[in-house]
Amino acid sequence: MGRIIHFEIHVDDMERAKLFYGDVFGWTFEDWTAFTGRPYFGAITGDASEPGINGALMQRQSAPPEVNQGLNAFVCTMGTEDYDATEALILEKGGKVAMPKNALTGMAWQGYYFDTEGNLFGIHQPDLNAK
Repeated sequence: MGRIIHFEIHVDDMERAKLFYGDVFGWTFEDWTAFTGRPYFGAITGDASEPGINGALMQRQSAPPEVNQGLNAFVCTMGTEDYDATEALILEKGGKVAMPKNALTGMAWQGYYFDTEGNLFGIHQPDLNAK
């Protein structure tokens, strides 16, 4: 009980956000607008047989957070098998570095980025040799 089962990413430009998450992470989207009465797209994040959850992109209802404003949300972190290639794709598709790649010694590489909508997210590559 209490396990996270769904997430929502608030966006200003739905098509731009769908392209970003689709191109960078391979997510696909289903239009669920009829259920909510406003632009809302289900995000299918991977194969149902693998660990993880699905979520949605929803139309932002208020102003986005200001730069350097304290975080007032959960931050989702996506797994990757190749940190550097994923970072390059994030930057190529319009994302920006929020906190650069750093070693979680003996465990993984971790870093944080802003998507095209100004939302913060992380990427994580397991690596027992990280230091």
